[in-house]
Amino acid sequence: MVKILNKENTILNKFLAQMRSKSIQGDSMRFRRNMERVAEIMAYEISKELNYKTEMVETPLGIAKVECISDKVVIATILRAGLPFHQGFLNYFDADNGFVSAYRKSRPDGSFIVDVEYVSTSSLAGKTLILVDPMLATGTSLMLVYDALIRRAGEPEHTHFAAAFASEQGVEYVLKHTNPEKCTLWCATVDPELTSKSYIVPGIGDAGDLAYGVKL
Repeated sequence: MVKILNKENTILNKFLAQMRSKSIQGDSMRFRRNMERVAEIMAYEISKELNYKTEMVETPLGIAKVECISDKVVIATILRAGLPFHQGFLNYFDADNGFVSAYRKSRPDGSFIVDVEYVSTSSLAGKTLILVDPMLATGTSLMLVYDALIRRAGEPEHTHFAAAFASEQGVEYVLKHTNPEKCTLWCATVDPELTSKSYIVPGIGDAGDLAYGVKL
């Protein structure tokens, strides 16, 4: 159920390298576009796992038989860092959309809890959900958002979780808390460590800040 795309050498590596690079990632426009590009590559790979049906398409010269996606797809993301990643998937899929507001609420001891405040989505019942989050650190946020979406909109037929940068701990957490027959986890790359504040190492830093500027 885990697909790690950079196990094969492709153009994906260039985009990941530029997002990691201290000398390049400060260009927020390029950062957003690279995140979008990674999502487009991942969308293409996920499309291979969907269901298809035959359609007959009339051309100026005849009839062409074409295999087209039959799944009803919903793309959902976590605000705000997920927006450019979300757009990359939306460039490839004609899909409904879902948005969730979730953030880390810090405690005095330096630990944090994840607070899910807002959920907006179309129905998920019987559909294919692609839940995209550029950074899979501990995995806690992703699973809380997944549960919130299901409570609000019903259970999808299958869920594809997609992350650009993941930690080994985050991957293990998702595997532990999902059904492998109903869920697939896609990662562009997986890093070995988390800091005490749950940032991925070597990672990229804060994806939201790099895409949209430092928050208060």
